[in-house]
Amino acid sequence: MPEATERFNHDEPSWTVRQRTFAQFTEKFHDRPDLWCPAPPGAREALLATDGDRYFAPRFGGRAWIGIRLDHGPDWVQVAEHVQDAYLLMAPRRLADRLDEPG
Repeated sequence: MPEATERFNHDEPSWTVRQRTFAQFTEKFHDRPDLWCPAPPGAREALLATDGDRYFAPRFGGRAWIGIRLDHGPDWVQVAEHVQDAYLLMAPRRLADRLDEPG
């Protein structure tokens, strides 16, 4: 992902683009590994309604953020899609458009 960087936030890894966080790993709040990221409008409510065992509303990040449990055999393809969607929400348009470029 263009210009994505990893940094530590509250002693846990997070990923940013132009200093805007698009994914946060955490084990602090639920004593299990979770990934938090922003989601497109309406996605959080839909995910919570359809798969409340895998998704949850995280404590921080805002009303549009989702939490993804990583302790029960997550679907890594879905996790990657959520991270890409989050990147696209947070990245400037010029960088987001580069994801569609070949190579």
